[in-house]
Amino acid sequence: MTPKGFSHIGLSTLDLDATRAFYENVLGFKAVVADTLRIKEGGNLRHIFFDIGRDQLIAFMEANDVPGVPQDYDAGITRGLGVPGAFYHFAFEAGSEAGLLARREALRAKGIEVTDVVDHGWAKSIYFKDPNGLSLEYACIVRDLTEDDARMQERGTITLKALGLDDAGGRELNRVKSARNKVPA
Repeated sequence: MTPKGFSHIGLSTLDLDATRAFYENVLGFKAVVADTLRIKEGGNLRHIFFDIGRDQLIAFMEANDVPGVPQDYDAGITRGLGVPGAFYHFAFEAGSEAGLLARREALRAKGIEVTDVVDHGWAKSIYFKDPNGLSLEYACIVRDLTEDDARMQERGTITLKALGLDDAGGRELNRVKSARNKVPA
């Protein structure tokens, strides 16, 4: 059976209204399904799916007073795990280098902090965050990929800051790592 891509990616949010506004008004993704699911034991879930292109969706779920679900948690994934933002991120296709530059300017015009274009050799990307703290990327492949590209090899050097581990982030990651490595008494 031939892979067909993904159907959807499901994520959580603490503020579905802010998330919807960002994905519709900033990124321009169309909401295609929105529903509320009542939980028999109490509370409800609000759920929304956005069409990101090619019959692929991204969905967000917000829990409201659902027993067993905390009222407050880190929906940004990486901070809660104590890893850099680059470790868990979602990349959207920009289509071309011109499309990538247009996306960057459109994000900046809407007040979104976005990186300069990063040249990976085989692709170019820009990086930014959504209201949940999720790391997002627009990317475009800039050349045909070869068998050599699939061979594991050193391809360069990046800084801790590029990983999101500048002074504050690095200290936080080390704190989480130290807490995890403590032996219980």
